[in-house]
Amino acid sequence: MRTPLPAIQIDHLPYVARLQARDIADIDLVVIHCTELPDMAMAREYGERVLYPQAGTGAAGHWYVDRDGSLHEYVPAGRMAHHVRGWNPRSVGIELVNTGRYPHWYDSRHQAMTEPYPDAQVDALLGLLAHLRAALPGLRFIAGHEDLDTDRMPASDDPARSVARKVDPGPLFPWPRVLAGCGLERLSPPAS
Repeated sequence: MRTPLPAIQIDHLPYVARLQARDIADIDLVVIHCTELPDMAMAREYGERVLYPQAGTGAAGHWYVDRDGSLHEYVPAGRMAHHVRGWNPRSVGIELVNTGRYPHWYDSRHQAMTEPYPDAQVDALLGLLAHLRAALPGLRFIAGHEDLDTDRMPASDDPARSVARKVDPGPLFPWPRVLAGCGLERLSPPAS
């Protein structure tokens, strides 16, 4: 049974017109993230921050899925969002609202991700993925942010220790359910 797509609220970021335009036929990868923030309002605030002053743009995913399953489009697929280092030109990003390691992202004592993904959120994600498979002709792969950005960095509490830079969507993300329902192949980059 195909998961229906809930309505997508179009809520483009203020700088969306400054993001590089691209042909949607070049998109073959969707990257799953979690916001590592407590709620959608804070995710919006972070998305609006200008992190690249020369371009006047910031870091954000294309779509955000709240815990209740509501969907928000911050960046259209035809614009390249900054959501995963090295993979942006060929990918779109989906952010799931989830606390993750907030607010101690890089503290070695706070690396556990304990918030599960609610069924309504996963159902909405599956509906969005089905929609994207129909809308993006080259879409073939899916990956977690943690699959593609494997860098480590000094821990904020003890620089002699290191922590993963990105761990989302994390150990509680239901990969078996999503892979069984999305029709995409999980991509892992080649070992370096």
